[in-house]
Amino acid sequence: MSTFTDSLWQAALPVYEKILAHPFLRGLTDGTLPAEAFRHYVLQDAHYLRDYGRGLALIGARAASDDEFMMFAQHGTNAIVVERALHEGFFSAWKLDREAVAAAPVAPACHHYTSYLLRVAQERPYHEALGAFLPCYWVYWEVGKALTAAGSPNALYQKWIDTYGGDEFGATVRQVLDVVNRVGERLTDEQRAGVARHFVTGTRLEWMFWDGAWKMETWPA
Repeated sequence: MSTFTDSLWQAALPVYEKILAHPFLRGLTDGTLPAEAFRHYVLQDAHYLRDYGRGLALIGARAASDDEFMMFAQHGTNAIVVERALHEGFFSAWKLDREAVAAAPVAPACHHYTSYLLRVAQERPYHEALGAFLPCYWVYWEVGKALTAAGSPNALYQKWIDTYGGDEFGATVRQVLDVVNRVGERLTDEQRAGVARHFVTGTRLEWMFWDGAWKMETWPA
């Protein structure tokens, strides 16, 4: 039987297909992604996850149940603690300390994405915030699974793939999908459409984030 999240995925599928076809992701699996582009991505991801974690704490505080509150509060912590460990493995290989990472400028795509998430978390209803934050969970899991099937000759790229294509991350994503489906059951058609709009927007911003890393995007002025 079709679920609410099935309908969300169908709405964003054309964007997801463009994500999978992006040269940044193709370069992870065939090993041709320039090291500088991957480094740009990881530095921006470190900035992104700090704000993403804070946004999860905000939407957790607005959750209708204690279980949802505790889940998002824990996920907000994990976004910083667990993925910091992943990043620090990369930074160690590049001989970058935390001060150097913090000093790296926030690029336009990262700034756009995090500003959008934090605005939605603070200003829009809880169900819309779920739609905005879901792509970072779900799109990454689907990308991770797709890239796991291909693998990578580059050890650093394979480490990234293993993180997002693995069972532990998948279990986290399933938790969130269950919440979104439960919330979706009590929404009107209009409210569901609002969730879908944010889910598609978030998926587009995921594409922009990888595209910005591919181009090693900086501010034009």
